Amino acid sequence: MTTRQQLGRLTAALRRTIPGGQVVTTGPDYDSVRNIWNGAVSARPGVIVRCADPAEVGTAVLAGREFGVPLTVRGGGHDWAGRALRDGGLTIDLSGLRRVKVDPVAKVAEVEGGTTAADLVAATQPFGLTAATGAAGSVGMAGLPLGGGYGPLSGRFGLALDNLLSAEVVLADGSVVTADTEREPELFWALRGGGGNFGVVTSMRVRLHAVPTLLSGMVLFGWEQARTVLAGPADVLAGSPDELTVQSGVLPGPEGKPVVFLSPTWSGDDSTAGEHALARLDTLGTPLVSQVAPTTVPAMLAAIDARFPFGRHVEIRTRSVPSLTSGVRDMLILAGSTLTSPHSAVSVHSLHGAAAQVPERETAFGNRDPHLMIEIIAQWEPGDTGAAEHRVWAGDLADTLAPEALPGGYPNLLGPDAVAQIAHAYGSNTERLLAAKHRYDPYRIFNATPLPNPSRTR
Repeated sequence: MTTRQQLGRLTAALRRTIPGGQVVTTGPDYDSVRNIWNGAVSARPGVIVRCADPAEVGTAVLAGREFGVPLTVRGGGHDWAGRALRDGGLTIDLSGLRRVKVDPVAKVAEVEGGTTAADLVAATQPFGLTAATGAAGSVGMAGLPLGGGYGPLSGRFGLALDNLLSAEVVLADGSVVTADTEREPELFWALRGGGGNFGVVTSMRVRLHAVPTLLSGMVLFGWEQARTVLAGPADVLAGSPDELTVQSGVLPGPEGKPVVFLSPTWSGDDSTAGEHALARLDTLGTPLVSQVAPTTVPAMLAAIDARFPFGRHVEIRTRSVPSLTSGVRDMLILAGSTLTSPHSAVSVHSLHGAAAQVPERETAFGNRDPHLMIEIIAQWEPGDTGAAEHRVWAGDLADTLAPEALPGGYPNLLGPDAVAQIAHAYGSNTERLLAAKHRYDPYRIFNATPLPNPSRTR
């Protein structure tokens, strides 16, 4: 436990070495950093350092070690478990570092550690380029690829981590290194899937892509069609090129009844082929709504942000399954029939195409076999007295899915209590990842996405 004396000495030391009023313990600046995407997170750091460059990050890291104060890093602030903050700890805040520099010839973007996906695609859009991101614009572009990065373009371009070219990292000794395939290659391997557990990523370079044709939208089906429609996307994807990605799942409908949704994205160059592939989705049932049209990546991300805005209270669980078997569909239908909040949802993301063609040992990400990642999102308004019920709904679905699920789960969504899943989350890469952790952070001061306990893996 951090003592008041430790915090006082740490704060005084930081204020001597980091000028400009960027070391805060109260006030509006403190509150703005402490407010993160999940409004249910109430942690109050002892001190926040709003860093302006890697040198200040290094100063903060060394000071935290010297005075024995636990350290967290706040980038986009989108982690549902709130690991950007810790009661009584030191938070290194990168949220002010959001510059994006685009090289349209090389098709590369340099992004700072607080950059969000929305920041990145807004900067690349004028050049006719985009990036492999997740589904939401408010997600931080540093944290997302470090843990994975399923997204609407992953079938064609791979996970977000597959598009990471290099990272500038502040290590536990305060030094600043660049990690890529030639410089610190083992660190670069660990960062791509092992999360921010090895240092503070202050900037990165990511690969960009030209996507002249982008078709996306939403198709909604009545609940009586749930079983048939949920089974359909697998057949559609099996007969389609990698340019098609389909997200599916369960949402509360406009009249309070659940609906099945399909959210397809076509990123191929041939719009006619895309229209043909997307038209197959309408044949899976009788749509209540079918709105698929030319769009842009910024518009796609903004639509998800509107559905899952900053400030609502959130509890997330995740399971990965090889396919939507009859049993899995039954479980999803039961969950949809028992939704406890009008803001909750179940979203099914597909790992296929380019994302499944990367050898498992090439990065730390633990599962490259084609599979479906199920994201169970309990979400409710602040002040809702049913918080416990909403959390139970998410936990019950995760528990029910366990017998049909693959070992482990998606690290970016695993909470700290998912011990059994964490032990298997990195598959055959586990031992190598833990060795990298010991090498680059032997004092274990960086704790982002959860890593297995070494004693348990043995």
